[in-house]
Amino acid sequence: MKIAVVGTGYVGLVTGTCFAETGNDVICVDVDETKVDKLASGKITIYEPGLEKIFLRNLKENRLRFTTSLSNGIRDAQVIFLALPTPPGEDGSADLKYILGVAKDLGTLIKQGDYKIIIDKSTVPVGTADKVKNTLLSNGGVEGSFDIVSNPEFLREGVAVDDFMKPDRVVIGTSSEKAKFFLSDLYAPFVRQGNPVIFMDEKSAELTKYAANSFLAMKITFMNEIAQLCELLGADVDMVRKGIGSDERIGKRFLFPGIGYGGSCFPKDVQALAKSSIEVNYNFKILDAVMEVNEKQKLHLIPKIKAYFKNNLQGKKIALWGLAFKPNTDDIREAPSLYIIDELLAAGAVVCAFDPEAMPNVRHFLGDKISYVESRYDALHNADALIIATEWSEFRVPDFSKISSLLKNKAIFDGRNLFDLKLMEDLGYHYVSIGRKIIG
Repeated sequence: MKIAVVGTGYVGLVTGTCFAETGNDVICVDVDETKVDKLASGKITIYEPGLEKIFLRNLKENRLRFTTSLSNGIRDAQVIFLALPTPPGEDGSADLKYILGVAKDLGTLIKQGDYKIIIDKSTVPVGTADKVKNTLLSNGGVEGSFDIVSNPEFLREGVAVDDFMKPDRVVIGTSSEKAKFFLSDLYAPFVRQGNPVIFMDEKSAELTKYAANSFLAMKITFMNEIAQLCELLGADVDMVRKGIGSDERIGKRFLFPGIGYGGSCFPKDVQALAKSSIEVNYNFKILDAVMEVNEKQKLHLIPKIKAYFKNNLQGKKIALWGLAFKPNTDDIREAPSLYIIDELLAAGAVVCAFDPEAMPNVRHFLGDKISYVESRYDALHNADALIIATEWSEFRVPDFSKISSLLKNKAIFDGRNLFDLKLMEDLGYHYVSIGRKIIG
């Protein structure tokens, strides 16, 4: 099948590459000429495990191409995916200017007699499919020459290739039997093991994505609230997590407490769903609480750090392990680490950070406000304490004797509960984690 993907960000690049991997002819369109040139020359522009290998293979086989020309990109395409940003506006609602801007252009480009399926792959508010359709029709589009479909992505950064190639489910919102036929064929290679392709109306598909992400954000936030209670009552959140996670009605995933969720999806999707609720005069109280708790949770360690240093962080060197919002990505959008850095710098501390992938993005964002090193241990030289903000695998089993020799104080503030409490006690650390007793 001939496919166009408009937008070469995280979702667009993964989508285009994975469709090419199953033999489709894919052309990706982006207005950023520098990015298109890089991609066309074989330089991948995001970090995602497993993506580069299939990206290069399909580029070599000419199944994956790139262009800045929308008209060239969609000319022969049977299916056009819109994988464009939907950033939050000032009021929290999703900004559709990029999607509707492309829809306006498509109205002038799709010729009468053609038939193209235009798919919203981006996370969009309920009613966006109607807006895209009306935009096409008001800009020269002809009824019957296209169908608008909602096909939300469910990609987790760090495992996005597996998520795309072996999806738990594929959600497709369309009222068109013709579009259903095409898309059943397109997705057939990805659901051979029996996972469902779920067809529904467009509005239900649009809401499904927001509902899924908001539920997961709520689950994380609930455990962070339980962790707060554990600290006050003297309980251990790890034990509570195991106790409730064994209940199949609850499940084990997304029950790990920490310093809040971040990234490109959960924060903006929860915010956007709350805004959509307000627009129909519904007070979605749970979402308000989720957002409030998560903002506070990002700074949960700060009072504990200040207390350890007797409220004097001036000139203290703090080592920071982890900058990305989660491991196996270079994404720093809404990363708790950035909030922690702001508080430390405001208190007069000096921050030295290490992250396996995200340091270039943080340097672009913060410049030289903090220092960056090439290894986790380099960050510890003469540091007064260590903060762990991202649970990269390489942080889980460090050389504690080396950490002890490099730190001025044996103090670790662990925002991801990586280490065993008994081990920290035996090694003589002052160890602060989330929802567990303080050691030392």
